Amino acid sequence: MLTQRKMLAVFDVEGVLLNAEYLPVLASLVGPEKEKEIWDITKAGIRGEINWEEGLVKRVHALRGIEYEKAKKLAENLEIMPGAKEMCTALKKAGWKMIAVSGGFTIITDRLKKDLGIDKIFSNELIFKAGRLEDVKLNVTSDKAAAIESTVRDWGFKNDDTVVVVDGANDLKLFRLAGYTVGFCPVEVVKERADDTIEVRDLSILLHLLEKKFGKAVLATSN
Repeated sequence: MLTQRKMLAVFDVEGVLLNAEYLPVLASLVGPEKEKEIWDITKAGIRGEINWEEGLVKRVHALRGIEYEKAKKLAENLEIMPGAKEMCTALKKAGWKMIAVSGGFTIITDRLKKDLGIDKIFSNELIFKAGRLEDVKLNVTSDKAAAIESTVRDWGFKNDDTVVVVDGANDLKLFRLAGYTVGFCPVEVVKERADDTIEVRDLSILLHLLEKKFGKAVLATSN
């Protein structure tokens, strides 16, 4: 039997584990002009063209007043990325630990523990008052590595044991924790810096890359 290697996978959420960006979808409840406004800020942040934290607060404030129940319903119906369930199931079966870290919100990330078996999730929180969107609490900044670093070390993972999968420029600081980095349908700067790139929106392709990089041992299961 192949010897299993203790490994950790770290994933961005929107655009990686989820096939959507939540705030632009939420903005569609207001109308096409608001949706375009939010998309423009979102894309600028993903490309690294604006201060990420300021852009996030600006987007949330632009959507103040949206009802919690509508926001929750949209969050629960965001599409899981094609191939994500297959990929996470295989990694879980092989004994991997998985972390999701998001500049998004608990309203969209909490479900990933159940849906994908993610072990630990780090994300921000939308604040609702009297049933309507009011503000945001920042737990995860543009330095996503800072949010998860202590957990990674407490779990005993070193860089050589860690794989990071992201799409946006605001995710790049996670690379300092990883021995192997993958850009998933990424912006250009991520494509330039990642060890490998997946250009198709199918996360199951990651399994082939991991086997190629580390050998069959990382996906071997106990008998």
